[in-house]
Amino acid sequence: MMFKKPLISALAAAALVVLAGTAQAQTVRIGNQGDALSMDPHSLNESLQLAVTGNIYEGLTGRDSNLKLVPLLASAWKQTSPTVWRFDLRQGVTFHDGTPFTADDVVFSLARAAGEGSDMRSYTNDITAVRKIGTHTVEIETKTPFPLLPGNMARVYIMSKKWSEENQAAVPVDRRKGVENAASFRANGTGPFRLRERQPNVKTSFVRNGNYWGKIEGNVVNVEYTPIGNDSTRVAALVSGQVDVIEPVPLQDVARIDSSGKAKVLQGPELRTIFLGMDQKRDELQFSSVKGKNPFKDKRVRQAFYQAIDINGIQRTVMRGAARPTALMVGPGINGYDAALDKRLPYDVDAAKKLLADAGYPNGFEVGMNCPNDRYVNDGNICQAVAANLSRIGVKVNLQVETKGTYFPKILRRDTSFYLLGWTPSTYDSHDALNSLTRCVDDKGAGQFNLGAYCNPKLDELILKIQAETDQAKRDGMIKEAFKLHSDDIGHLPLHQQALAWGVASNVSVAQLADNYMFFRYMSVK
Repeated sequence: MMFKKPLISALAAAALVVLAGTAQAQTVRIGNQGDALSMDPHSLNESLQLAVTGNIYEGLTGRDSNLKLVPLLASAWKQTSPTVWRFDLRQGVTFHDGTPFTADDVVFSLARAAGEGSDMRSYTNDITAVRKIGTHTVEIETKTPFPLLPGNMARVYIMSKKWSEENQAAVPVDRRKGVENAASFRANGTGPFRLRERQPNVKTSFVRNGNYWGKIEGNVVNVEYTPIGNDSTRVAALVSGQVDVIEPVPLQDVARIDSSGKAKVLQGPELRTIFLGMDQKRDELQFSSVKGKNPFKDKRVRQAFYQAIDINGIQRTVMRGAARPTALMVGPGINGYDAALDKRLPYDVDAAKKLLADAGYPNGFEVGMNCPNDRYVNDGNICQAVAANLSRIGVKVNLQVETKGTYFPKILRRDTSFYLLGWTPSTYDSHDALNSLTRCVDDKGAGQFNLGAYCNPKLDELILKIQAETDQAKRDGMIKEAFKLHSDDIGHLPLHQQALAWGVASNVSVAQLADNYMFFRYMSVK
């Protein structure tokens, strides 16, 4: 069982950072089960992609190795009115091509992130204006008071206006349409590492930015990032010394790596919640044997699915204990999490069958399910277990398991009836999950990852109040009420918080953060 230390202490320590080695040029080779789908920092709001591109690009704010909010491209910020934030920008910063960083780049990047094709609009959906006040000063105005805005800016990376326009990349790459541009394969940020070579799904190489404005804590100069989808191949590459870091470690191989004498496994809790979503919008459910209506619009059907899933069995057999079953869309370590609400409905096949029968499906029905096999820990196996569980109540799941390169564009188009997704609130606050996953979908970015289009107007009202409330006690009460509404609706089917497991060569040190971001700046080779 991997959850032996409290999450708060894990967050405070922000995992393991071993002493840095010598300052000489060093190379770290990383093997991950998947690849970043693009170098465009606004094209996909996925933590793996943002973690990779976050070594090249930076936001106005960021997180340090303790997950504390810190200044990056903004040196300071303050509220000048209840709905206006002023950011003083860092001076003397240049992009990798030598172009000076100015307020024009911030205005451009926030407009790009909020525009058509961007997958980052859930961070900008409540911004009404971004104004250049001076060469190194901007103001951001929001619809209502928004105390969390500085935290949101940590994931909206800043691009060079000049470079983007010169390279016909002024508009983000749209993963839903398969559109590519220069920003897909090239990059020009301000971050501690530069992109040297990009070979999608083969290898991506990075080199330390010798002109970086800040301090780089580790001694690594070169990073080679290689996707290795096969679990056994990935572990063999680490143990044989072909790579220095792998993520994730297959749960069955933890002991093998730890006993190899060549590498160790870094383990800890992760802030990501894995859950299932259902199409609750269409009048006729796609990919289903049910014609003329949508069974997922009936709460009894959603609850039947929930109670048919043996989450403890999945924890025990699929996750080998390395998961924490949950009833909520956020877990411990996220502001607003309430353990009193985190009580799952009981696993009860008979009760699930009765719910289905009461809803008019005594013999169950067929439904398609979409799932990645290279994004989350044991994601494909989780979906297979869910399908087997649902078969016990007469539901035949036609499971489609595929690489995230085709999976994400499909579900982001909402071309799905039933799907698996994971979410780490980037602000480490419940509002992020509520706004992105449970809010009624609009064309500005609210509910952008609410892919089944669940909608409760009363919940939306609460989310807007949570966003503006500064009294912590009142805010916590609103968050509790919001999650209770969502749970009572069976808006989604929460499964668990997965655990982190990175394999690291004995001569390499890294910082393992609870959001699973892997930053090269903290890596050292002894």
